[in-house]
Amino acid sequence: MEKIILLLKEILSNQTLVKAVFSGLRNKSVPYQKAVIRPILLNGSYYCQIEYHYKNKVTHENLSPEKCLEVSKNLIQDSFKQVNLFSSEGDYQILAAKPHLPRILKKPPSKGLPSLDHNQAKQYLIPDDIPCDFLIRLGVMDQEGHVIQKHYSKFRQINRFLDIVSDVLAYLPDPAKDAKAIRIVDFGCGKAYLTFALYYYLKIMLNKNVEIIGLDLKEDVIEFCNIVAADLNYQELKFLKGDIADYTGNDPADMVVTLHACDTATDFALMKAVKWNASIILSVPCCQHELFHQLENNFHLPIMKHGILKERFSSILTDGLRSLKLEEVGYDVALVEFTSLEHTSKNIMIRAVKTGKEKKSSGEEFRQLSEYWNVNPTISQLNK
Repeated sequence: MEKIILLLKEILSNQTLVKAVFSGLRNKSVPYQKAVIRPILLNGSYYCQIEYHYKNKVTHENLSPEKCLEVSKNLIQDSFKQVNLFSSEGDYQILAAKPHLPRILKKPPSKGLPSLDHNQAKQYLIPDDIPCDFLIRLGVMDQEGHVIQKHYSKFRQINRFLDIVSDVLAYLPDPAKDAKAIRIVDFGCGKAYLTFALYYYLKIMLNKNVEIIGLDLKEDVIEFCNIVAADLNYQELKFLKGDIADYTGNDPADMVVTLHACDTATDFALMKAVKWNASIILSVPCCQHELFHQLENNFHLPIMKHGILKERFSSILTDGLRSLKLEEVGYDVALVEFTSLEHTSKNIMIRAVKTGKEKKSSGEEFRQLSEYWNVNPTISQLNK
């Protein structure tokens, strides 16, 4: 425990903290699921803001560095077994299942120091007003680096996606250890704004050894994306024409992305990812029609007789069952808001990271829930 406190004290004293993420609950009695600490500037003084992530809300508290150190110690002792600590001097993964015998793994820094003004404008990983080659080529920015106003929602979506990616980077394999590139597959990539963003962030900004494949059914889209990738000299980014269900890439993927794949295409992408033992899965489902015609529960008929309610509930049930299946086979799953509702109603992302800890209880919950609603979703084939 002393090693952890000394490390935190040094980072806070030197004001090099970027972010600290506490995760991995010690017991079910802890009321929140995650805690995040970031530095801020209040009335000209250095403070730490801690976010407590509950199931249905997030609360904030501003602390002095001394109080933050005390709270961090309590969080590790009583609530969480893991800390991902990002500073301008290095990234640290702290494994503290036994707080008195922690493992502290250090990697080169992946994030720079943020502006600490508490009232600052939103800071993006890919900033406005600085030219970015793929955003210019795809028409989101002009040549001077200014985001074109009508594409600002797309710009925010791209940065939101990269924020989510940055939070799970620690789960990717370290190419430095085995010299193999991190392999990423984006199913249903479409015009590939986010595929290009992923490459730009990992390869150009973080200098990681990556290979990314975008897959889509539209031949003209694939041709366009390959031309753009070649023009930008994105050599490790390729686009292929193909269907998710039939894709038979030989090399397993470390990370699988599937954004707005329609209906059961999402399930096939998830099953492929699990078969490959992918470390990270990021999936934004779309058009969950499969269970709409299967739902059968007389007790809830007064609700289900309304088509719009039945449609929305079938989408929620579908994603809930998908999450349970992923938990059953060893993934830690969170459902997070991907974009604001004003941009799209399909704004829930399934974020899953491989822990290897299979949960038989989630499998039993899946079975009971399926029986209760009399449904047989495609995702039930996952571990067959």
